Amino acid sequence: MRNFEFYNPVRVCFGKGEIAKLSKLIPKGANILLTYGGGSIKKNGVYDQVTAALKDFKVIEFSGIEANPHYETLMKGVALCKEHKIDFLLAVGGGSVLDGTKFIAAAALWEGSDPWEILSRRSEVHVEKALPIGTVLTLPATGSEMNGNSVVTRWETHDKLAFDSEHVMSVFSVLDPEVVFSLPQIQIANGIVDAFIHVMEQYLTFPVNAPIQDRFAESILITLIQEGHKVLADRTDYDTAANFMWAATMALNGLIGAGVPQDWATHTIGHELTAFHGIDHGQTLCIVLPGIMKLKRENKKEKILQYGERVWKIIEGTDDERIDATIQKTVEFFESVGIKTKLADYGVGSETIQKIVDRFEKRGVKAIGERGDITPRDVARILELQLK
Repeated sequence: MRNFEFYNPVRVCFGKGEIAKLSKLIPKGANILLTYGGGSIKKNGVYDQVTAALKDFKVIEFSGIEANPHYETLMKGVALCKEHKIDFLLAVGGGSVLDGTKFIAAAALWEGSDPWEILSRRSEVHVEKALPIGTVLTLPATGSEMNGNSVVTRWETHDKLAFDSEHVMSVFSVLDPEVVFSLPQIQIANGIVDAFIHVMEQYLTFPVNAPIQDRFAESILITLIQEGHKVLADRTDYDTAANFMWAATMALNGLIGAGVPQDWATHTIGHELTAFHGIDHGQTLCIVLPGIMKLKRENKKEKILQYGERVWKIIEGTDDERIDATIQKTVEFFESVGIKTKLADYGVGSETIQKIVDRFEKRGVKAIGERGDITPRDVARILELQLK
């Protein structure tokens, strides 16, 4: 196992009725910017619960944060923070709202010339301070409620970039599984595969003798497989919704990634498919991961075989046969929850592949992946394997 530093200060309030605790969780006298998306929280009762808990606070509302939150929209939130002297942000929504709110929190106190640098120059500049954030999660998927990661899209240039900072980790996160009851099937399906591939990015690399992390990761994968199908069949089963929600949080709160190599090539490539075509984040990941498993089957051989044996019970055949079967079982799982895995399924052709390669080369990206061996040319090969 590698050296690591694990830090997670997020207070999690999990279960029915926990939204009512907001009045005690937020500092008294806080000027709050309440952020949310397209208004679904006003249909499912979450908005009423939140506003009831905030009745004694000064609250400015900022709605309209998109799926794949737009930089242009978020900068309006930054302006509101400055205009109203906001000192606390409360994000109510799924991963996009939470990610967007993290950017607002950092950009509101950014002392550089352009807040976009937080994303475009993430390897050179770092967020040193941010407004405090609380979250009320309405869609299990990204783990954003318990990590310092954020992904933002600049619509003007079709760039989708990420940053991370411990300064934008939530002070608290409220997780009430009952929010799952009113979610559309596609959002649940995207959440299942998003969480699943978060685990794979930290697990499907190469062995470093970290059995605790491996077993934690495998337990989350198995839980998502079992509970994912159950929640799709009956999203009003509270226990199933709770298991799904907690699995998605545990998939990316830093625990299973401590002391192990991490990949993230699937996300890096998938972000470009969203940026160019607006494909749902979870869908892009299901396109890319099988291609990476095929191309890097030798580099990831030991962990693919372990994953196949422990998660899918694949123990018969040659190594190559077992790897083929493991990749196929992974694809079948994605498609069983309703997510297609080929570019052609989304009307995307080979011309997009060259655009993505050109963009990586323009940014100076020489290689990605846990070994730093996936070049822009390899990215093209991965996507070509997933054309149709």
